[in-house]
Amino acid sequence: MLIPDESGRGSHRLILPASSQAPAPSLVQQALDSGALLGNGPIDGPVLLEAGAWRLGLSQLIELQRTLYSRELELVAICSSHPHTHVAAAGLGIASQWPHSSAPASPAQKDSGLQVHQGTLRSGDHLEAAGSVLLLGDINPGARISAGGHVLVWGRLRGIAHAGCQGDNTARIVALQLRPLQLRIAGAVARGPEGAPPAGFAEEARIVAGSIQIDPAQPAWPFSG
Repeated sequence: MLIPDESGRGSHRLILPASSQAPAPSLVQQALDSGALLGNGPIDGPVLLEAGAWRLGLSQLIELQRTLYSRELELVAICSSHPHTHVAAAGLGIASQWPHSSAPASPAQKDSGLQVHQGTLRSGDHLEAAGSVLLLGDINPGARISAGGHVLVWGRLRGIAHAGCQGDNTARIVALQLRPLQLRIAGAVARGPEGAPPAGFAEEARIVAGSIQIDPAQPAWPFSG
């Protein structure tokens, strides 16, 4: 459903239904077609997508952007209760926010096996997770994060990170800027790189041939959609 903003600034709220068999891009197309039949003139301007609990990956959000752009609409923000959608939105430079009733608490809450923490870890803080953990914020020097699965940091990692702390050597550490004091994956240990991070890429650390290797992260991993 496409609702004009009552503020009169020409912006709109695009609300996805709580559940549907149709994919989100198709629903958005239907909403735009319905809006065009209202006879109130052209629909254009910025759009806030209220996605609720929908899990939207990069490919879906790119398709949504293109659909909206074809109608002179711009997707400027997403309100979502699903962490995967937040990560995909950030990957495309789209602002995202949590509904007031479902914002992740501190310490973290669990969502489909993924533990989420919103907020920066400062010196002396230690965040632990039994499975994988997604941190929406930075990890400052002197702070630590550890997980039985993957460690995902949507921010700068400058402290200490330990993924696969129960022995999983397939775990990865992913961050927008991977400049930690120390990295650990299962039993492997390494220091973080000293040079500037690659422009426009997140970075990931994984075990290759028994040692930790750092590379640009794959654009769709681990939240492809």
